[in-house]
Amino acid sequence: MDTWFLFALLTVFAWGGSDLFSKMGSKREDIYSHWKMVIAVGFVMGIHAVMQLLTVDEAYSIAHFVKYLPVSLLYILAMVLGYAGLRYLELSVSSPVCNASGAIAMILFLVLMGETMTSLQAVAVTLVCVGVLLLAVFEKVDADKLRTLEKVKPDTKYITGAVAIFLPILYAFIDGVASFLDGLVLDGMYADYGWALSEYEANISYELTFLACALGALFYLLAVKKQKIRLWDERPKFIGALCETAGQFTYVYAMADTPVLAAPMIASYSVMSAILSHIFLKERLSAKYYPVILLVMAGIFILGME
Repeated sequence: MDTWFLFALLTVFAWGGSDLFSKMGSKREDIYSHWKMVIAVGFVMGIHAVMQLLTVDEAYSIAHFVKYLPVSLLYILAMVLGYAGLRYLELSVSSPVCNASGAIAMILFLVLMGETMTSLQAVAVTLVCVGVLLLAVFEKVDADKLRTLEKVKPDTKYITGAVAIFLPILYAFIDGVASFLDGLVLDGMYADYGWALSEYEANISYELTFLACALGALFYLLAVKKQKIRLWDERPKFIGALCETAGQFTYVYAMADTPVLAAPMIASYSVMSAILSHIFLKERLSAKYYPVILLVMAGIFILGME
């Protein structure tokens, strides 16, 4: 099994868990829920970054932070939009739409950078991307049909209108561009121009940027909006933050090796999110979803065997 595949697989499991706990901590009535999620993730990542700086024998400088800043900010912007969308949409709808970003990143690599893949890899990537998109379409159509048949007004927790669905779509495009730039930085394509970082440098830079954003969000809520934050009530957010941080750590190593294949495979963590949401959040998963899940799993299996 290739190293990149193992790291990508670990990322799928970690980010599936992150989605689940982030959704558990996202309450429709809490208009600041997404900022609280940013605070939780930022502080967990900040602690992890400090631990690495103190224990890893590898040099790190502010120059690394600055070089990676555009990528970090794009990722974080996408995540804020994704967290906001969780307040309105079912996880099993939001996650697959968000993770079309993997296909966007793959297309950018193929078109702009002339990346190539074998015929079998192309089939595998197509299976993963088609499965992710079908999952989103099925969930959206079924949710609307069920509410129409039951003649029930849309639950205040879930608004599936154009405004709400626009958030994960915007996430997908921003995250796709960030993943593309990330691949360039980590793969060393522009090393001659000084725009290349190791996995360690990129991960530390991202986590420190997230910590800075968390401090900004904390100041905004406490000083500007006069909100009270009870850490005990935000337990799901912090568990989600731990999963997010673990996934980020393995993600950079997967992207550093084979970004054109890793990006769409990692996007399949939406399947893991859909399964977990069915089990723990009691969101529906009807029979027609199982072939789609098998489709994605087949794609992942082929990538792992290639």
